Amino acid sequence: MMVELGNHFLTHWNYLGCITLMMIGLYIAISRGNLVKKIMGINIFQASVILLYVSMGKVSGGTAPILIEGRPETIYSNPVPHVLMLTAIVVGVASTALGLALVVRIKEAYETVEEDEIVALDRAEDAKDLATEAREGAASEGAS
Repeated sequence: MMVELGNHFLTHWNYLGCITLMMIGLYIAISRGNLVKKIMGINIFQASVILLYVSMGKVSGGTAPILIEGRPETIYSNPVPHVLMLTAIVVGVASTALGLALVVRIKEAYETVEEDEIVALDRAEDAKDLATEAREGAASEGAS
């Protein structure tokens, strides 16, 4: 059983590479507090998915799907995964640009891109707002 699995991964090394890239991207996106690093981790993850789909669409010994008369036994590669991944690349570039633009705005507002520091600043501001509301509520009750 394990020998068959090892043989499968040796003959399909591209899947092992895709899984490795996927896990690296997921680890970076989850483990890092820096927002730019999170976006880059998601990009690595996306690249691994694109690589997986493109490698599944390629047939060994296959050629472009152009029909040639007199050669019905020709093996063709499927173009659909390649076309879909071209769309995914465009969407990924747009998503990355939007994410980085948001990080720039966050940096301007909080003067940091570290997730922990942003959460701490938000909590401190919320505590300050609650204290102000409590004082105003106590003052209005005292005036009544």
